[in-house]
Amino acid sequence: MTTSRKIKPSSRKQQALDSYRDHVSSGKAAIYQKYGMDFVMGRREGPYLWDLDGTKRLFNLHCNGGVFNLGHRHQELIDLLKQSLDELDIGNHHLMSRARSDLARLLAQSMPGDLEYTIFGVGGGEAVDLAFKVVRGYTRRTKIISARGGYHGHTGLALAAGDEKYSLPFGPAAPGFRQVPFNDIDALAREMDQDTAAVILETIPATLGIVIPDKTYIQSVRELCHKHQVLLILDEVQTGLGRTGKLWAFEHFDIIPDIVVLGKGLSGGLYPISGTILRKPLESVFHQDPFIHISTFGGAEIGCVMAQRVLEISSSPDFLAQVNILGQEFKLGIETLRSKHPRFLRGLRQLGLMMGLELKDELSGPLLTKTAYDHDLLLIYANNDPSVCQFLPPLIMDLDQVSGVMEQLDKALTAVRRLKPVVKIKKPIENLLGKLKS
Repeated sequence: MTTSRKIKPSSRKQQALDSYRDHVSSGKAAIYQKYGMDFVMGRREGPYLWDLDGTKRLFNLHCNGGVFNLGHRHQELIDLLKQSLDELDIGNHHLMSRARSDLARLLAQSMPGDLEYTIFGVGGGEAVDLAFKVVRGYTRRTKIISARGGYHGHTGLALAAGDEKYSLPFGPAAPGFRQVPFNDIDALAREMDQDTAAVILETIPATLGIVIPDKTYIQSVRELCHKHQVLLILDEVQTGLGRTGKLWAFEHFDIIPDIVVLGKGLSGGLYPISGTILRKPLESVFHQDPFIHISTFGGAEIGCVMAQRVLEISSSPDFLAQVNILGQEFKLGIETLRSKHPRFLRGLRQLGLMMGLELKDELSGPLLTKTAYDHDLLLIYANNDPSVCQFLPPLIMDLDQVSGVMEQLDKALTAVRRLKPVVKIKKPIENLLGKLKS
């Protein structure tokens, strides 16, 4: 890996930048251009992204939260998508579908217990919204408890389960939602009452900084929910499909949730699809009126064909074994870097390839995001804990690529150490990157 030279954008790239600024998001365009991160996605393949003008290549260490678990433009999935277009299209949600049935059956077979029914959507937020509708319909209760610092999407009900900063600019959040600290069973027990319909947790909260929960905590949550007849929803939008070295992250904790939410990686990075997997009794919510919930594009048939192959690949024992081998290699590499940069790189949070770099303070995440970019790594800090950088490489990367990533990360860490910011900053990503550029 070599750091790219700064070159004046080509006319093609400049046109894309101008159009993005004028017709998509003027705010994003201004920030990225101001801080020297005006990368426009061009060619992409495997773990790599190239800038539109071809002057810069990034190794993707974020994968859009798991969307690109199988890398960019996985050739087998591309071929399968093309083939499905010869006979299928999106399908019709009013009618029964073989493609949806086949994928739902495979999902049921991959799940423990009686997690047998899947309702498809387009994105994770939609899938979370549906989970909340089901638990309220089934229990006839209203309260939903989530973890402070967690993240479940930007749509209506999913937004209400997240931190206030995501909903406050848009007015009052939907009622009936409460938050408690993650990994604190006593706080959860105090909040739970007779009106509690469900608890929703990310098995490993990514936006909170890849917090690995105590095994006893997850098991205690399961027991507490069972005791109070409260349903347990586990959000595996980022942790699912092999990211943690097991097909589903909750398998590490020896529990069975009542609902599992999937998204991101199920798409193969090529066709958006999400799923809300329900235990068999919960499907009764739709018995009286099976058309009470619809998603026009949810479970598009061409997407289902591809998602089925994604699931087959991700559940392969050889595939999962390779994820764990890669995880061990990264663990050794990060430990070497930690000994070299002990005052800045404090530790590694890890389960398989679900990793977070623990840094010195809340200014460090934005700093490393920028210096990593300058050294050709796409690395993004955790929005609800900027002292941690999410470290989510593609699950299909080659073992011999680990050393190259570590070499560039070493350079990025060295660059951060030399900056030595001396002012307190209220908005790290905007002000700190400005200082970096100057």
